[in-house]
This record gives sequence, C-alpha cells and structure tokens, in this order.
Amino acid sequence: MMENRVSAGVTNALTIDVEDYFQVSALAPHFPRAKWDDVPCRVEANVDRILGLLHEYGTKATFFTLGWIAERYPKLVRLIIMEGHELASHGYGHERASAQTADAFRADVSLAKAVLEDISGVEIRGYRAPSFSIGATNLWAHDVLRETGHVYSSSVYPIAHDHYGMPDSPRFPYYLSNGLLEIPVTTVRCLGRNWPAAGGGYFRLLPYPVSRWSLQRVNQRDHRSAIFYFHPWEIDPAQPKVAAADARTRFRHYVNLDHMESRLRRLLGDFEWDRADRVFLPKA
Repeated sequence: MMENRVSAGVTNALTIDVEDYFQVSALAPHFPRAKWDDVPCRVEANVDRILGLLHEYGTKATFFTLGWIAERYPKLVRLIIMEGHELASHGYGHERASAQTADAFRADVSLAKAVLEDISGVEIRGYRAPSFSIGATNLWAHDVLRETGHVYSSSVYPIAHDHYGMPDSPRFPYYLSNGLLEIPVTTVRCLGRNWPAAGGGYFRLLPYPVSRWSLQRVNQRDHRSAIFYFHPWEIDPAQPKVAAADARTRFRHYVNLDHMESRLRRLLGDFEWDRADRVFLPKA
C-alpha cells in the first residue's frame, strides 16, 4: 500500500477528539451538562470501531479524550494505550477555553490530566481545547497549559470561522516563549487566505478529493506534516437525531455520516499517519 500513497515520505498526525454526540458544542442547548449522565452513551462502541479500523491499516493515532468520558469508560482508555496509541487531553467537561476564567480553565485541565493519568498509567503531554477555543482573546491559556505540565497543545485553528479561529496565527507548529509547542490545525494557503484542511465537518461536507488535494499540497508544496482530526460520533449514522436543532446545526452534524468510514479508509490508504507526539515532538 505504501507505494500507492500520494505523499510517501511525509508522515502526518491522525487525531481523534473523544467525545460523544451529545457533548458537541452546537448541541449544548439540547443536552444540558447536568443531564449528561441520563443520555445513553455511544462513544465506547464507536471508539472500538475506530481502533479496529486503525489496526486493520497498521496506523497509530492520538486520542484527545475528555476526562468525563475516561471516568465512565476506563476500559476504553486502557485499550487505547494497549493498542499503542497516544492518549492526550481534551479537557474534562468539554467547556470552551474561551468561556472560562484562567482559574476555571486551570481546574478543568488539571482534573482531566489527573483522571487520564490515573486510569492509563501514562503521562499526558498533549491537549486540545474543545472547539479549538484558544485564540487572540485568551492566549493566557498557553501559560496555564505549561504550568499544569502539558508539553504541547493543538488548540489554535488559523482560519476565520463563526465559532473559532485565529486566521493571522502561524500555520505550522511553533514554540511559545514558555516552551509549550502549539500545533495549529492544518490549513492550506490558497487565493490569499487559509482554508481548512484538517478534517472535522469539512471532511464530511466536501467531496473527498478536496481533502486529498489539500493534504497533498501541504505535504508536497509546503513540505510539512499535517494534523488531521475527527470524532467518534462521525462514524455513527445511527446516532439519535435532534430534530429541535436549527437547520445549520443539523446540516453540519448529520450530513454524510454514512460515508465517513469509507472516506476514512481512503484517507488511511492515501497518506502516511502516526501519533501527534511522534510526528511533531523532538525525538528523545
């Protein structure tokens, strides 16, 4: 399979944001956080499917996992480690960094790190903010992450978006003055602006060749590794539908869920992938 890949020699980072469908920020009005324990979870079965898919393709990945999920599904966390993947933090309760004070953010990331480390027995070095919610107004979050023992973050998206984004930030990994490595979500530069090239909803909503072209351009023209992400609920077309959600949210959340797994198979076959820590952190 290696000889058929479009960017042989460049390894990209494959990441999964481990949260359930009812924890998505856009659906928050319909699933109050206090009621989460009353909603049947589907994340365990979906992560198990993803682990099987990665095993089939001989691929390792990074799982940015909510502390809330880890507490309720410790076997899921241990299985991620047993399969040789990187475990990283997605915070505890999927609260946006931009909606928290520095003290609240510190408490959230500290709790998540402690929970994940206690269950897994491994050091948690990476963090990704829910909804890529580190931006120009809360860059102090990088200092909090370093203070709480994190080595890298993948929380800045250098695009203009209605919910997040910092389009003028660097497109590729950079070190902060405090020593923290920020790994921005991958974009492709075209027509004078940054365009999303890292997965998520865009991977489902746009034709697969658009994602393939974008990643290939980053690998071959920029000569850089990309970081790609998706969620376990995106491979689950049978998840309950929230009819009361507005039309935009329903479109973004439900379109092409039934095609997601086949697209992931093409992605795994077309490019080389590994864990974020092995792609971007200095070799020991």
